[in-house]
Amino acid sequence: MTIKQIRVPGSTANLGPGFDVLGLALKATSASEKSNLCLELLIERLPEGTSIPGNCEIICKGEGEGTFSTACDENLVTKVALYVLRSHGIRGFPSAVRITMTSGIPSCRGLGSSAAAVVAGVMLGNEMGHLNLSKERMFDYCLVVERHPDNIGAACHGGFVGAFMKIQTPPSEPSETLSRSLAKPPKDIASHHQYHFNNDIKMVVVIPDFHLVTKDARGRLPQHYSREDAVFNAQRCAVLPYLLGEKPLRPSKISEAMRDRLHQPYRMGLIPGFEQVLQTLEPENYPGLLGLCLSGAGPSILALATSNFEQIAEAICGILRQAQDIQYDWQVLEVDYDGATCRDV
Repeated sequence: MTIKQIRVPGSTANLGPGFDVLGLALKATSASEKSNLCLELLIERLPEGTSIPGNCEIICKGEGEGTFSTACDENLVTKVALYVLRSHGIRGFPSAVRITMTSGIPSCRGLGSSAAAVVAGVMLGNEMGHLNLSKERMFDYCLVVERHPDNIGAACHGGFVGAFMKIQTPPSEPSETLSRSLAKPPKDIASHHQYHFNNDIKMVVVIPDFHLVTKDARGRLPQHYSREDAVFNAQRCAVLPYLLGEKPLRPSKISEAMRDRLHQPYRMGLIPGFEQVLQTLEPENYPGLLGLCLSGAGPSILALATSNFEQIAEAICGILRQAQDIQYDWQVLEVDYDGATCRDV
């Protein structure tokens, strides 16, 4: 019997200048024929007396099918759930369950697949242990596993989010954190704010057919920045959320406010053609375009636009194909305001 459905949206982060600050939860538009950009868990209670390893049977479907582990102590979602349970004195899944994980989020493409898995894992642990954790407390658990408050904030809370860590620790990957024995996280370790977002704006995401691991992309970044570059980004990050919420929209100001000096210049070499995309596509010559950036650490490219979505997407794909002969997919997305949800089925 299916008892619960957990759903977590994909997300994009940074939006140019908001490095490790700004996040946007995403979903497919109602007109889209492509799979929704989310991770969904269906949890079924198995008959009493069922004996399976770890009391948990895992079935993986969708994006990454066949590449993700179905072992309870290896799959990221269930590893996070086990951490939540064990931090409350519960050694494992209390009863035998079958968990069907269906992902519509391409992995290692800068669209929040890891963040979605972490959030889903915390929600799964909360449900299996009947812990009654609040959304804010689950946010703490998510961030002690993956310290990227931009993607985690968007995936957990939905909408257009700005977030910061109150307890400063270096960004980490889930595998690094879960390899250590962890107790309950401190309370209120981060703060987030949901901005207003003009719903005329859609997100055109161009997704190349290659993976880019966030840890590798971060490895390209310098240890220190100049004051000029820090100020450049701070100015734009402060203004961009206001510009994306106002009516009427001002494309030239948004385009300028989406410029970045802290991460994108150092990642150009990982995404052949991206520099040319930034130099070629401007609101003045592509009506409907508002601005361009990497989606998270890349390699996907994000264009904010109000119209002419296909023209913008094909222009980006054309430039990228000239630089690297691989396949590119694209789709039009909108803001997911629900964030992570858990409901009876």
